[in-house]
Amino acid sequence: MNRDLLSLCGPLREALQRTDYTADTVLAALGDDAHAALGRGEPVPVRRATRDAGELGLLVRLFLLGDDCPATAVASALAPVDLDHAVAAGLLERDGDVVRAALDLRPMDLGHGNVWVVSDLDGSMRPRATAPDHVLGVGHASLSLLRGTPTAPTGTVLDVGTGCGIQALHATGYAESVTATDVNLRALDLSAATFALNDVRADLLAGSWFEPVAGRTFDRVVANPPFVVGRARVEHTYRDSGLDLDGASELMISRAADHLNPGGTASMLASWVHVAGDDWRARVASWLPSHGVDAWIVQRDVADPALYVGTWMRDAGLDPRDPATAAQADAWLAHFAANEVEGIGFGFVYLRRTDEPSDVLAEDLRHAYSDPLGDEALGCLDRAAWLRERDVLEARFALAPSTALERVSLPGDEGWRQVVARVHRGDGPAWQHEIDDLAAALLGGMRADGLALGELVELLAAAHGEDAEALATAAVPLVHGLVRHGLLLPASH
Repeated sequence: MNRDLLSLCGPLREALQRTDYTADTVLAALGDDAHAALGRGEPVPVRRATRDAGELGLLVRLFLLGDDCPATAVASALAPVDLDHAVAAGLLERDGDVVRAALDLRPMDLGHGNVWVVSDLDGSMRPRATAPDHVLGVGHASLSLLRGTPTAPTGTVLDVGTGCGIQALHATGYAESVTATDVNLRALDLSAATFALNDVRADLLAGSWFEPVAGRTFDRVVANPPFVVGRARVEHTYRDSGLDLDGASELMISRAADHLNPGGTASMLASWVHVAGDDWRARVASWLPSHGVDAWIVQRDVADPALYVGTWMRDAGLDPRDPATAAQADAWLAHFAANEVEGIGFGFVYLRRTDEPSDVLAEDLRHAYSDPLGDEALGCLDRAAWLRERDVLEARFALAPSTALERVSLPGDEGWRQVVARVHRGDGPAWQHEIDDLAAALLGGMRADGLALGELVELLAAAHGEDAEALATAAVPLVHGLVRHGLLLPASH
């Protein structure tokens, strides 16, 4: 453990609080346009915006732009931090009368006030090589998992592959105790600094995958593991697992439930290959046991092999025009071709440990939505358990308040001709289901204090001259799907 860096965190926190180096004040100092430029990796608008921002502006240029800054000014802005101590701890680098950041120190708001996150510099503002033990900062994947993780209060949380510690830090806001693991010792150093800087506690354990917590179980598991799909080799520990193709995701998904308490949940990011002639849903579902797990697997995106390889090459700071980089890309794509990989899927995996036969729902959620997915995941798992335990024909239902009916018509020979009817959910994942007019009439007749589904089906069949048994056979899967997606609520819900 980097004791110098840990001992620096107390005075550093004092300096950051004194200068008000927080997410809100940085945004206010930069303004929307310069803040957006910061996110795009464009330093000039940020430098201009911080010229008159005093010590706060200096810290933005130091830690977020990687600029060379006068040592005397940095010493004043970081007081009571001793500059030599900061250099020895690896926070800063000194070159005569100027210093520059050796680490990324970033203020963020995770929804419960400001926090600071320590990670390696990524080269977006100042070119630098990506080391094999590089500790990634908070990127798009990390933010997706933060928004996709349930925050209902819980007891114990395990963060597998903690990196800079952002998921574990988030968990300290809703859990009684947090354990974080990583195979990368540098990641443990920087995540320890993240925790110390924010004055929170998490137990840090070194080791691969679940090995550091063998035999232990938790109320919740979160993981943003090195799930990059490729050859069985490790070039950067933050992304490469050393397992072939989607072996890292298979390992996490297949073993996570073993480390959950009864009723405990897991929230993970994962990737899987789309193999010619195979259904990706069946592939991922095959990694789960036949008993003891409810699972919701959500595919958010699919990339073609060329786009996928090019994206991760650029992520490593490699120039695709360089012959050595081109050789790596060619070998990667050849490996995909040899294994008939047509695409690479990416998304969320939610699990709950049960004592029942496993229930697995794998589906696409590739349209845009705005609400966080974490609480929705718990609701989806709850609804799956409810459906497993009941005959929906005997239950009463009501439409969720956000459910809307849409009818689309096109001009016809005799006026408007309806071509589709569908129900929309106006919140959460914004699900849509196409229905016919009989289904619309059935849904329109549902009341929490009204008739059971089976009775409604009989009335509808009689009114429209339909066979009641056939109508019930069609209604059951429709109701299951609408309940699962939260458009239809059980009367007792």
